[in-house]
Amino acid sequence: MTVSKERKQDLIKAFQANPTDSGSADVQIALLTERINGMTAHMRLAPRDYSSRRGLLRMVSKRRSLLDYVRKHDPQRYLDIIGKLNIRK
Repeated sequence: MTVSKERKQDLIKAFQANPTDSGSADVQIALLTERINGMTAHMRLAPRDYSSRRGLLRMVSKRRSLLDYVRKHDPQRYLDIIGKLNIRK
């Protein structure tokens, strides 16, 4: 469910725009996607965990908002992100 420090650093390096970037929309989307994937696996094992479900839906909503922002400002970057992260349109 949580993302390890090493995995988080790998994601930041893969999606950062410059060496000091750690909070751009691209990085946030990548980190949220990793957390969503972990939470989805948890929800398959515990379908009645409603608190986790609420958190999952909140993360998905936040990621959707960030993706909409990127799509509005830079459509090509949006396509690159969803391609790299294997997210449906």
